Amino acid sequence: MEPLANLKVIEMGQLIAGPFAAKTLGDFGADVIKIEAPIVGDALRKWRLLKDGTSVWWQVQSRNKRSLSLDLKLLEAQEIVRALIQEADILIENFRPGTLESWGLDPNDLLKINPELIVLRISGYGQTGPYRDKPGFGVVAEAMGGLRHLTAEPGRTPVRVGISIGDTLASLHGVIGILLALQERHTSGKGQVIDIALYEAVFNCMESLLPEYSAFGEVRQAAGSALPGIAPSNAYQCRDGKYVLIAGNGDSIFKRLMQVIGREDLGQDAGLGSNDGRVKRVGELDQAIGIWASQMTAEQVLEALDRASVPAGKIFTVEDIAKDPHYHARGMIETIHMKDGSALQVPGIVPKLSRTPGSIKSLAPEVGEQTDQILSEIGLTSQQIAALKEKGIAFTH
Repeated sequence: MEPLANLKVIEMGQLIAGPFAAKTLGDFGADVIKIEAPIVGDALRKWRLLKDGTSVWWQVQSRNKRSLSLDLKLLEAQEIVRALIQEADILIENFRPGTLESWGLDPNDLLKINPELIVLRISGYGQTGPYRDKPGFGVVAEAMGGLRHLTAEPGRTPVRVGISIGDTLASLHGVIGILLALQERHTSGKGQVIDIALYEAVFNCMESLLPEYSAFGEVRQAAGSALPGIAPSNAYQCRDGKYVLIAGNGDSIFKRLMQVIGREDLGQDAGLGSNDGRVKRVGELDQAIGIWASQMTAEQVLEALDRASVPAGKIFTVEDIAKDPHYHARGMIETIHMKDGSALQVPGIVPKLSRTPGSIKSLAPEVGEQTDQILSEIGLTSQQIAALKEKGIAFTH
């Protein structure tokens, strides 16, 4: 049995933050019912590259879920949600604050229906505060959380990470919150509301940013591929034009690295024996490592550093990932088969549990694919379900 096999999750989110959290729970056995808008469903179905009209990303984000399509602006649809909530453990939503309330689904009222319910609310700025009503996407949260200011070469335009990292960080914080609330529920028997703001999830990962400002007035600036205050750690260009990431910032690792590059003088320098001394001379160290790396191919650099047990790695493209033996050995490249029989590679399950691992149990659903099944589970007859469809309240694909 998977660890979350007895949990029922209602997902009312869209796009990334809420659905990623629900996907994570579904990977480990939770029964996830995704409530989608009529006809078009979740907008993510049309994001990025499409296969037969649907995003292949959809097969990652919505695997292990069942789709119920409702028009939530209608009272009868809202009543269906309340009926589902009575038997649910978790509700996940990532709409703008006030949206659930406008549908008559205020979490405080839902907790009266089901006192054990755990509600995860993810939004740009949180459910309180002066910014609560502003629209907020992950990219804006990354900027407000302090990340975007650091993702650039010095003096250049700040760039985005390349994925929706703000949304994903918020999702993972949301999953942590759910697991904490479930643990507490074992004692109290009560549910609660979890309030996750995208920008706060980003800010929570910003390490020493705030205490350095508080203690020293230091405003950390963009440093490109270097890791400010930790040395040496950077990307170095090799003879074939490729870059290798080298992290020689451990004291004993640094000495091994200097031996590899033929600079034992630096490795034995007492002033470079600890990180604070190396940081003061980081330019000198980067130059020495860069000269050495520039004389060899990336493969030769990596082989030399591997022999010396110095942490280093190439910059992987997705092609590298798909062909890498370690990814495959760890089960991180899984192959699913679409309804047309075609194969599709998707990311495997994280984290790895030794006794109760997660799994991919079902393909991502069509819009409303399980509408009839889910409605029958809450006691509706086939005639009642047909009437809901005829009135435009419930939909199937």
